[in-house]
Amino acid sequence: MTETSPSHFDVVVVGGGPAGYGAALAASSAGKSVALVEAEDLGGTCLHRGCIPAKHFLEAASVVRSIGDAARFGINVLDLSVDFEATQAAKALLVNGIATGLAKLLKTRKVVLVAGHGRLLGPGQVEVASVDGTRALSAESIILAPGSVPRSLEALPIDERRMVNSDGFLNLKAIPPRVAIVGGGAIGCEFASLLSDLGASVTILEGLPRLLAGCDVDVSRLITRSFTKRGIGVQVNAMVTGQQPSATGGTILNLGDDSTVEVDLVVVSVGRVPKTTGLLAESVHLEMDDQGAILVDDQQQTSLPGVYAVGDVVAGRPQLAHVGFAEALVAVGALAGTPLPPVNYEAIPWAIYCHPEIAYLGLTEAQAVARGIPVTVKKDPIGGNSRAQIMGETDGFAKIICETKADGAAGRVLGVHLVGPRATEQLSGPSLAVNLGLEAEEIANFLAPHPSLSETYGETLLALTGRGLHVH
Repeated sequence: MTETSPSHFDVVVVGGGPAGYGAALAASSAGKSVALVEAEDLGGTCLHRGCIPAKHFLEAASVVRSIGDAARFGINVLDLSVDFEATQAAKALLVNGIATGLAKLLKTRKVVLVAGHGRLLGPGQVEVASVDGTRALSAESIILAPGSVPRSLEALPIDERRMVNSDGFLNLKAIPPRVAIVGGGAIGCEFASLLSDLGASVTILEGLPRLLAGCDVDVSRLITRSFTKRGIGVQVNAMVTGQQPSATGGTILNLGDDSTVEVDLVVVSVGRVPKTTGLLAESVHLEMDDQGAILVDDQQQTSLPGVYAVGDVVAGRPQLAHVGFAEALVAVGALAGTPLPPVNYEAIPWAIYCHPEIAYLGLTEAQAVARGIPVTVKKDPIGGNSRAQIMGETDGFAKIICETKADGAAGRVLGVHLVGPRATEQLSGPSLAVNLGLEAEEIANFLAPHPSLSETYGETLLALTGRGLHVH
């Protein structure tokens, strides 16, 4: 930003990740003058230290699996090896290309990019600190989107050598022989899956009673079984109490049951916390929860007039890029005087890109039962799916939870849970069903192409109506 650039805007957005740049683009489309303040990398964690680089590595792991399975198709491959430095270089090229494209898009939309750390001085006032000094910006509306950072554990201090978090993991120069993943959530399972495919011996240490505790229990069971079959060690109820260097240059982890695990690298993957340090001037009082996350209403309005918050920094919301996009649209609608319906957090699509993939939205079976909702549940394996058999990936299922109607028939679709090949690409149809409150009978006749992976979901719907062909 030059000295001649304007200092007053209709909207100032603090944070250039998906929620922040999404808000800037939406505000620009609404005819507002917009400044976007970003201290580090445009695109935020998702582009540089999260979704995109992680999925690039997972795609590399998929290529390794495909090559390893080539003989089944009569294709002989010799001397398979992984040059992880080249994989990293390809990731950097991809990320830089997307970041460059994003910068061009924002410029085309006339969003003014301001490099520096944004601090809220109060309603309508933001201070930006950079290597060139500080500058004050004013606006009718301010949107806070600073994002999040990896959660740390006192027992496992990050040293970027033997101990890394998700940021450090995505910058590895080589794949270590033995790796422990501390945390069996979505990120931990993705890391474990790709490391195993790329040749590492992997152990997941999860403090809760099961992996993927937020998923339907049947999903957790299948992933645990699949991981174990692949040679990934899974230890649940495993509390890490400390660590010390090993004689071989690695790390010995001490667990609560007095057992130990020795590895070459520890990846701490125990969630993320809001990035609010330095976000507010000392005189600014913004309502937050005890985790430092910002409290908002259903239009993303904070406790300060004209100040909104979106993305990972919002209290009690899923820390997902597409949630940030949705919240950005709601916030801009509110400040522009064209309010949108609030985000329906109970129907957010979730995608976990481990192998096999997981995709779901809506209620789990246990959640529906806990709410006292009478349910009709149908779960069918993908083993009989022709496309899955062609691919040689028959581990998975489609599970649909419906509200049971008074006559006993399956009614409104409450939740859909998919596990299997390319499950993350199959959630659009289920998302419509759950978000629109459709009943099984209303959508069962929409045919899926044959042979396709989506047939399993379609067949399961048919079975719920009593007209299943291949499944009942």
